[in-house]
Amino acid sequence: MRHLLDTRTLSRDEALRILDVAEDMADTQQREVKKLPTLRGKTVVNLFFEDSTRTRISFEAAAKRLSADVINFSAKGSSVSKGESLQDTAQTLQALGADAVVIRHGASGAPRTLATSGWISAGVVNAGDGTHEHPTQALLDAFTMRKRRHGEDSRGRDLAGVRVTIVGDVLHSRVARSNVWLLDALGADVTLVAPPTLVPQDVSAWPVRVRYDLDEAIAGGLDVLMMLRIQAERMNAAYFPTEREYSRRWGLDSGRLAALGPGSIVMHPGPMNRGLEISADAADSPRSTVLDQVTNGVSVRMAVLYLLLAGNDARDEKEDAR
Repeated sequence: MRHLLDTRTLSRDEALRILDVAEDMADTQQREVKKLPTLRGKTVVNLFFEDSTRTRISFEAAAKRLSADVINFSAKGSSVSKGESLQDTAQTLQALGADAVVIRHGASGAPRTLATSGWISAGVVNAGDGTHEHPTQALLDAFTMRKRRHGEDSRGRDLAGVRVTIVGDVLHSRVARSNVWLLDALGADVTLVAPPTLVPQDVSAWPVRVRYDLDEAIAGGLDVLMMLRIQAERMNAAYFPTEREYSRRWGLDSGRLAALGPGSIVMHPGPMNRGLEISADAADSPRSTVLDQVTNGVSVRMAVLYLLLAGNDARDEKEDAR
C-alpha cells in the first residue's frame, strides 16, 4: 500500500487485509508490553491543519506502539499561519526525512495533492479532508461492527447482510462518505436518514437508500445505528429550524433506543453533541460502541502504518506481530 487517501477506491480484498492486520495488532495490545519494534527508525509526521483530538492522538499512539519516531505539526502557531503553502510545508517535511505523513486538512483533495505532487516521497494517509473522506474512521467503524458481529471468528469475514443506518449531517460528513463506500465494498446494506437539507445533491449515485424519518428506519429493522455529529462549524446557513426540533425528529433519545431490535448497536464517530444528535442514555448504554471505536482506532491505524511502511517486507504480518 503506497497511500491511503479514500475508501472509494479500496477493493473488498484490500479492505479485509487492513482489517485482518488490525486484528493482529489488536492482539498485541492485550499484552503487558504493547510496543512492537516494527517501524523502528521510521518517522511519521502528523500534519494537522484542522483541530483534532481523537484522530491525532490515535495516530500518535499507533505510530509510537510500532516504535516509529513521531513529529506532531499543528498549523496554528506554525509558519502556515504566516502564509506558508502546503508545498513549502511538504518540502520541509521531505528535508526532515519523513517516511509517512498523516494529514488532516480543511480542503477536500489536499491529501491527494500531497501524494501525487512529487513534493514528497513519503506515504500519505488521509486523516480527514474537507467534506470528502476520512478512511481510517470508516475502517475502525467496520472493524468494530465486524468484531461485535463475529467476535473472535471475525478474521477474513466481511459485513454481508449487515443493515447499517447512518443518521444526521450527511451533507458535511466525510465519515459518512467513507463509510458508505467501505460498507458497500464489504457487502453491508446502507441507509441514510437526514433532513432533506442535509442530504448531498449527488446521493443518487451512492449505493444507499435515503429516508427522512428516523422512526420509520428503526421500525424497518437495523443492526447498526450510526449517529453523526452536527457540524455547526461547517454550516453557513440554517439547515433546520432549531436544535430542539432536530433532536426531536432525528436525535437518538431513550425512546428510540428502547425501540431498537435485540443485538443492534449504536455508533458515533465523536466528538458527541450530547442532547442534540444523541442522548446521554444512548451514548452510555451497553449498546454503545463509542469507547470500543476509540480503542479499535489505534489497532486499525497501526495496521495502516504497518502496511504503508513495512507491508512489502517478506515477513508475514502475523509473524511480525508475534
